[in-house]
Amino acid sequence: MGGDGHHVHGHGGGGEVWDVLLPLTAVLLPAGAYLLLAHRAHRRNHARRWSRWRTAGFLTGCALLGAALLPPVSTFAHEDFRGHMAQHLLIGMYAPIALVLGAPVTLLLRTLPAARARRLTGLLHSRPVRVVTHPVPALVLGTGTLGVLYSTPVYNATMDSPDLHRLVLAHFLLSGCLFAHAVAGPDPAPGRPGVPARLVVLGVAVAAHATISQLMYGGFLIDVRAPVSQVRGGAEIMYYGGDIAELLLAGALVATWRPSRRPGARTAAVRFPALRRLLLNPFMRPG
Repeated sequence: MGGDGHHVHGHGGGGEVWDVLLPLTAVLLPAGAYLLLAHRAHRRNHARRWSRWRTAGFLTGCALLGAALLPPVSTFAHEDFRGHMAQHLLIGMYAPIALVLGAPVTLLLRTLPAARARRLTGLLHSRPVRVVTHPVPALVLGTGTLGVLYSTPVYNATMDSPDLHRLVLAHFLLSGCLFAHAVAGPDPAPGRPGVPARLVVLGVAVAAHATISQLMYGGFLIDVRAPVSQVRGGAEIMYYGGDIAELLLAGALVATWRPSRRPGARTAAVRFPALRRLLLNPFMRPG
């Protein structure tokens, strides 16, 4: 943790234009593709319209991603560690939750020809995909790499290399989407364990984020070349902003939970009517 501040990526005028066009393309292309697929899904089956809530969720994710990648947030992120942490949360936690709740894989399966849909389903059931989409590997790829980023020279190197910086941002987004999908995604995930196991993994993620942010605030095992006030501010943003994101993910897990349909199985909501009433109306008084 040093005191010489952030490095601003040096670009000419053409570089500044590219820094705007590239993020815009990265945001508008998936948003346009999603809307096109939603339109096709509606044309193929008028009686089974694609959910507007799913569409709103995916577009919200694209908007959050755009807000993180474009000025003023992107400029703030290059100049101040607190801006970097805000950008990290938007790209790695908030945008992925919204994108995943848009169920893009399910939408794609609805619009593909039957043969291609079967091939995609087979890919989703393959061993490599089942391993990667399990919550534990997703946790390691996402939260586990934060320690490497902030306790080694990697973060400082990203401030001097625009290409490395973009690579780290892409990692934030992909690992965040993977974790959100593994924990609470509505898309098919054959390797996904039950709700209790996913809640445990989410709890580990909460504890890991809290530990890293507290170490960062205290200046322990952290290699970030920025003023102490910025590092502590970034640690606070990570601590409180991460908690809010993980609460949203827990809410998404409850919202997308589908109880077991096995014969003779009774869900907790059936066995405990009071719990069922509380889940349906969390503001209702017990009794």
